Amino acid sequence: MSQSSGQPLLSRRHLLQAGAAVAASASLGLAKEEKKPGYIDAHVHIWTPDTSAYPLGKHYDKSAMKPASFTPDELFAYSRPEGVDRIVLIQMSFYETDNKYMLDAIEKYPDTFRGVAIIDHEAPGVLETMRGLKEQGVNGYRLYADAKSTASWVDSPEMATMWKGAAETGQAICLLSNPDALPSIEKLCKKFPETTVVIDHFSRIGVSGTIQGSDLDNLCKLATFPKTHVKTSAFYALGKKKPPYLDLGPMIRRLRDTFGADRLMWASDCPYQVEKGNTYAASIALIRDKLDFLTDVDKEWMLRKTAEKVLWS
Repeated sequence: MSQSSGQPLLSRRHLLQAGAAVAASASLGLAKEEKKPGYIDAHVHIWTPDTSAYPLGKHYDKSAMKPASFTPDELFAYSRPEGVDRIVLIQMSFYETDNKYMLDAIEKYPDTFRGVAIIDHEAPGVLETMRGLKEQGVNGYRLYADAKSTASWVDSPEMATMWKGAAETGQAICLLSNPDALPSIEKLCKKFPETTVVIDHFSRIGVSGTIQGSDLDNLCKLATFPKTHVKTSAFYALGKKKPPYLDLGPMIRRLRDTFGADRLMWASDCPYQVEKGNTYAASIALIRDKLDFLTDVDKEWMLRKTAEKVLWS
């Protein structure tokens, strides 16, 4: 049938070209509306009550598991409503050096989780172990740091292997440290300047209820080392230990001024942050909403980009 208007019929080729153009335009529109990356929680612990599949370490029993369960699904109920879509898992102490539960969670949710493992730094083949864990989504190693242990690390060949290995593999040494360990940590940072270091929970300054100026001075000395970072985290455990945690503002401000926001990262330390009247929402709100000295750029670094740079790859 011919057109009475005298206009030529569109060819199949033209129709296909037109359809492709419309699809491309729609695709560009979707790209423009693509959701902005969410926040990163740089410090969370998970565990399961299934101790048959995931046995506890020899120094622990079920009485250590408080709460009895904190699985990824239980975590997501807190994190997702606050716009957190990526999380750094910290190997839980009562699994000791058996990282299997954490690694299985990373494998199940590869777009959501990365890990910080615990390994025996004195075991043979440490560097090979670190390389293997890197391939499984582990971007750091937790060490428990008090004054006695860190003093012995400065001249330890085994610790030197681990710190140099972390620099080689691009992984971080993550220190759960007491304030009295900071002078020795300074020596370690000086000895291994190429190693990325993360100080957890403000080095627990303020756990006594009082933020000691001398401790904060020692923490700020680490700003001399460009690859050293600090987690602004575990608000439930520091200072007044009550929401909205505004008493921690001066310490956060000094660290921002000393290290720069690009070397600070927020973290909740769940599940402990959601107990005893504390909430996940209150933790992230301190950085996101409550501190007027933090710029939008500061918040972007502290809530996402620093953790992305250091612990996400």
